[in-house]
Amino acid sequence: MNFAVIATGGKQYKVEQGSVLRVEKLDKLSGVKDRKITFDKVLLTDDGKTTTVGTPHVSGAKVSATVLGDGRHKKVLVVKYQPKSRYYKKNGHRQPFTEVKIDSIG
Repeated sequence: MNFAVIATGGKQYKVEQGSVLRVEKLDKLSGVKDRKITFDKVLLTDDGKTTTVGTPHVSGAKVSATVLGDGRHKKVLVVKYQPKSRYYKKNGHRQPFTEVKIDSIG
């Protein structure tokens, strides 16, 4: 099993070759489709025999991916309510994301 853990957008993702994942929106690639990108912040790699843990990053390791598109997640509703005081606030939020497909781990 060949996988890696990458850091992007303040979050960490476990990725395998061929997997599709939604990461926090990459501003530089807004609206660009089928573009190749490289994630340099690789925290851990595993090739099935050896596991390499970075301090904090694995030197020389890169994960290449292809941008599939942009989008927004489902709406999350936030409600503030205080009984007996006629206080009611409702707010919605949709988080933007960039969908990428992992091409290779190296």
